[in-house]
Amino acid sequence: MKDDILISIVIPVKNGDLWLETLFRKLVTQTLYPRTEIIVLDSGSTDRSLEIIEQYPVKLIHIPPGEFNHGETRNIGARAARGKYVVMTVQDATPTSDEWLQHLIDGFKDETVAGVCGRQIAPHDPDKNPVQWYRFFSPPQLTYVHFSQPEDLLNLSPAEQRTKCGWDNVTAAYRRDLLLQHPFQRTEFAEDIIWAREMLTKGFTLAYNDHAMVFHYHHPIAAFVLPRYFSVYYFEYQLFGLVPIPNKSLLWHALFTMKILLKESSVSWRDKYKWLLFNIRYRLMMAKTIRIFRHALREGEEVLTGKYRQICKTVPQAPKITRS
Repeated sequence: MKDDILISIVIPVKNGDLWLETLFRKLVTQTLYPRTEIIVLDSGSTDRSLEIIEQYPVKLIHIPPGEFNHGETRNIGARAARGKYVVMTVQDATPTSDEWLQHLIDGFKDETVAGVCGRQIAPHDPDKNPVQWYRFFSPPQLTYVHFSQPEDLLNLSPAEQRTKCGWDNVTAAYRRDLLLQHPFQRTEFAEDIIWAREMLTKGFTLAYNDHAMVFHYHHPIAAFVLPRYFSVYYFEYQLFGLVPIPNKSLLWHALFTMKILLKESSVSWRDKYKWLLFNIRYRLMMAKTIRIFRHALREGEEVLTGKYRQICKTVPQAPKITRS
């Protein structure tokens, strides 16, 4: 067992055998791995996940499937951690470089920084949507967000508040002592964004370091889009009062998609056509989701919550937040 632990990586797992070996192989080559421990929170895997986990020096904690919760389960990992910093990621993410942990830690410039968030990107793989592939537009930046008074954040527009709180537990690091003092809320969604908002209203500083990248991609099939994005819109409304606006015209999106696909010489013409149709269907489903959300909201918050239960098959746990 390592004695000089600086970083504890916490990973919730449920049937992740498709990705875990790739993730672990990348974690053990990190430059800071000699001072790192890995904590896996498994909630009832029935595939080869446990077999794979046993091949690596991992602290395994079993969570009964019925007790899994995105906020509280991660708190269990933080309480079990020995490192000064707790790094959160997920089973289907992969660091893009061996300096991923170092880039996260680099963001802690002083004791005022409560956490550092990296960036997730889509890899240039044939089975991934080329429209979402990561493209380099400007050099990665390390930026800090701080508000001297809580109202300085709350007086921003809903969209600006959401941008400032763009936290992401796919790639994020926390000061363990502060995370224990200010744990995640018990919630089935957006535990990271809720935490970021609360920390900013309490006067802490958050860092965003684009250098700390991970590959992460969810194939957005039609059945996935409606419940996923209805959840996103619901919690963004609860947290920030943000209401999704209708998308630009389908023709605009089709032309934009064609422009991107035509530039990708590595994508065959057959696949260009396939991905064009895919993105059109995706946009249609996004537009439908926004229409359903806005219509339910016009009928009142009780109707909106009922629609959430119907679509997402769960009862929403309203975040505890400070409005003023």
